[in-house]
Amino acid sequence: MGRQRKRRMQNGYFQVVRTPGGYGLQIFQPKDGGEDVRLQEVMDYLDRQSIPYDSMSIKKAILAEEDAVCFLERKDCPEIEESCRIEVSEDNLQAIVRFYPASQTGKRATMDSVIKDLRFRNIVYGIQMSVLQDHFMSDGIYCTDLVVARGKEPRHGTDAYIKYYFNTDVHAQPTLKDDGTVDYFHLNMINPCKKGQLLAEVIPEDEGEYGTTVQGAKIRPRQVKKAHLEFGHNIEISEDRRRLTSLVDGHVSLVEGKVFVSDVYEVENVDLSTGNIDFEGSVQVNGNVSSNFVIRAGSNVIISGVVEGAYIEAGGNIIIARGMNGMAKGTLKARGNIVAKFLENATASAGGYVSTESILHSNVIAATEIQVTGKRGFITGGHVRAGQKIEVKTLGAMLGAPTVVEVGVDPEKKAEYMKMQKEVSEIVKNIRSLQPILANFAEKKSKGVRFTPDQINYIRNTAASMETLNKSLEEKNRRMQELQLEFNPQERAMVQVRGEVYPGTTIIIGDSSMQVKSTYHYCRFERIDGDVKSTPL
Repeated sequence: MGRQRKRRMQNGYFQVVRTPGGYGLQIFQPKDGGEDVRLQEVMDYLDRQSIPYDSMSIKKAILAEEDAVCFLERKDCPEIEESCRIEVSEDNLQAIVRFYPASQTGKRATMDSVIKDLRFRNIVYGIQMSVLQDHFMSDGIYCTDLVVARGKEPRHGTDAYIKYYFNTDVHAQPTLKDDGTVDYFHLNMINPCKKGQLLAEVIPEDEGEYGTTVQGAKIRPRQVKKAHLEFGHNIEISEDRRRLTSLVDGHVSLVEGKVFVSDVYEVENVDLSTGNIDFEGSVQVNGNVSSNFVIRAGSNVIISGVVEGAYIEAGGNIIIARGMNGMAKGTLKARGNIVAKFLENATASAGGYVSTESILHSNVIAATEIQVTGKRGFITGGHVRAGQKIEVKTLGAMLGAPTVVEVGVDPEKKAEYMKMQKEVSEIVKNIRSLQPILANFAEKKSKGVRFTPDQINYIRNTAASMETLNKSLEEKNRRMQELQLEFNPQERAMVQVRGEVYPGTTIIIGDSSMQVKSTYHYCRFERIDGDVKSTPL
């Protein structure tokens, strides 16, 4: 017994046939789940052959459950050869052929004729000979889209990137001891490196490969980005500018995409014996920093003792093991994080997070989070702002010391917006003062009044000032609009309290605020439906 041939799905199709009653159109019903004959396709085909027809008769034959014949309104139908319709996809990566059968006495197309038609349409690449052979080796595959040519999609490459051989995300998060105190002395802040150590290298871009359309045209892959190494002092770059190595023993850091290797400047105390310190690398103070002194460091500032009313600025992190008594003038400014045992009567601003055991009557800003943990864990008095989250044990004071905490908006951007508001107000005031002068000049000029050279120069200068003010106003309004778009409070912005919140506290999330009038316990403050609301932890 011979092997059974596997049945395959077949679309419905049609053929011009000769019957005893004249010429007709035979409709062959689909098999095994194929598509029905499409009336519009039949009519288009007959129109191309200039054969008149009755569309209702054709529709009736299509809707019949079995193969059916409908008569055509022509007694002398010509012999019709097997034909095909060729289409190219929008992306030019496929050529699709749809065959139509010859009439009963018409000739079938040949492989050569179809290939000639493809070439006439400029289809020369990726021709699928097996698909065509399948059609011609069978009784014909009709009214079916056959992909007879496939182009080659481009292989898109990848951007170049920089691989760093050190930890680029150093967090100075202190650890909580078993007794509830915070360990500020073991923070693992430093990335040590040795002379000659490989620090970073550029992994080159992969430009990908060109694709080809069925017409043989090249398709360019997506353009990729190159990468360049940026570095500071104590670093050597290879001749091909792809590798960075350290020239000294020290510690390596990544600041705003730039690799630095710094030696550490170490002193016992910052006082009259040292004067102010301005150093490109890190500064290590083993003791205290006295009032009115200044420390500026390109990288980290690490202080083992207490900071009084000093000014400290760091390109990296600021670590103060025993805290800061700012005396209403002390200031901390870090591009990275600030970690201190306490902050009292101080101003602090961090480009990352702030971590401390207590904040007392201070103005503290963090781009991300403020964590006030440990045994005390309180924020009392002052204004404390974070872009995402504030976590605290006790918020406010029983005696009602005014305390403001704010989350949800980048504090620096908000400060910029407030400053710009004042500047815009001043510009508008100046514009309004100049408008009557220019209007008066225009009125007199229209009446033929003659002006002295000094008057003309004065008016010209006034007009120039007005133009400058208008341009400045336009720029500042545009920047304010940009900032406003960024003021939508972050969805997860919150103030989390693991103890008590006392009356006299103001909680601001985005542009919504809440005045605390009674004591809350173990709760979370979030912005819900436009209002600040508390939910239990």
